[in-house]
Amino acid sequence: MAEAPRDYYGMLGVRNDATQEEIKRAYRKLARELHPDVNPDPGEQDRFKAVTTAYEVLSDPDKRRIVDLGGDPLAQSAGTAGSPFSGFGGGFGDVFEAFFGGGAATGGGRARRSRVRPGGDALLQMSLTLDEAAFGVRRELTVETAVVCTKCSGSGCAPGTHPRTCQTCGGRGEIQSVQRSFLGQVMTTRACTACAGTGEQIVSPCPTCGTEGRVRARRTITVDVPAGIEDGMRIRLSGQGEVGPGGGPAGDLYVEVSEQQHDTFTRDGSDLHCTITLPVTSAALGTDLVLTTLDGEEKLDIRAGTQGGAVLTLRGKGVPRLRSSTRGDLHVHVEVRTPTKLDDEQERLLREFAALRNEEVAVGSKGGSLFGKVRDAFGGR
Repeated sequence: MAEAPRDYYGMLGVRNDATQEEIKRAYRKLARELHPDVNPDPGEQDRFKAVTTAYEVLSDPDKRRIVDLGGDPLAQSAGTAGSPFSGFGGGFGDVFEAFFGGGAATGGGRARRSRVRPGGDALLQMSLTLDEAAFGVRRELTVETAVVCTKCSGSGCAPGTHPRTCQTCGGRGEIQSVQRSFLGQVMTTRACTACAGTGEQIVSPCPTCGTEGRVRARRTITVDVPAGIEDGMRIRLSGQGEVGPGGGPAGDLYVEVSEQQHDTFTRDGSDLHCTITLPVTSAALGTDLVLTTLDGEEKLDIRAGTQGGAVLTLRGKGVPRLRSSTRGDLHVHVEVRTPTKLDDEQERLLREFAALRNEEVAVGSKGGSLFGKVRDAFGGR
């Protein structure tokens, strides 16, 4: 079943009767939001390619005319997706060419399909410690991708041989035929199946790659991780991905960072958080602690009377901000530990301390302590 033609107007968010200036403004607005240099989200990169394609189609008067007639100028000629004339063999493009000129009707034809095509992107995972992510690191990684076949240098031919002109299509990469329809005789054009539309045939394939012009191989690459990179971010290495068929230009390699959990710190962007636990005596009297940060040992002044839940902030002791000379902060969260077991002497001293501070438990109406009052309220249980 044929797919519906692409909604090029919808891709740009404009009306079908939009002027060229409105189409251009809509594209520029979307390009500023979606360009890979501004928005590194891989999902948005696909959308950027889609709106760029839509702009290229709608800015071309001939292609826009095809869209307005209900067709898709970028669809394949055989059984063009979404074309109302797809049932006539060659698709809407052939009918359009036959009635309005161009293509086979004028002897121009389609461009031959190149054997050399761009390669795809590749994705690699890399695990980093907090220190490596914070201050950056240089790593050597082993990757396995398609590379140019060294035996044939990407030609796909056995050494000493060359492709020959396709004998089926005569090097045009297409086959023309005349079909009868209720409109009369219609000339249609299809890609040549003998040469896959390239116009050339490889008689003596390369013994290593078998006409592909590429082979899979392992290689070592160097990755420079910038300081301040975060979990889930990707580093783009241009031209380090998969080499395309026929030795075509390689795609990009994306290295996705996975940050390991740290024993002491948790990370929130460029800020770090950690928790220290103090005895109630240290929190009351104050003390000095030595905290090991990312930069080394740091003296921490715990003031007398520090309460549980307090947060002490060490400015500039967090993670460097990506592509910046500034750093985040280190937030130290304080927990106060109350003793759960006291011996007789400790309990006596603590009660004396409470008495000195007038913190003796309140006395109830029956002469008992507040705890006794609560106990009486529950029937002495």
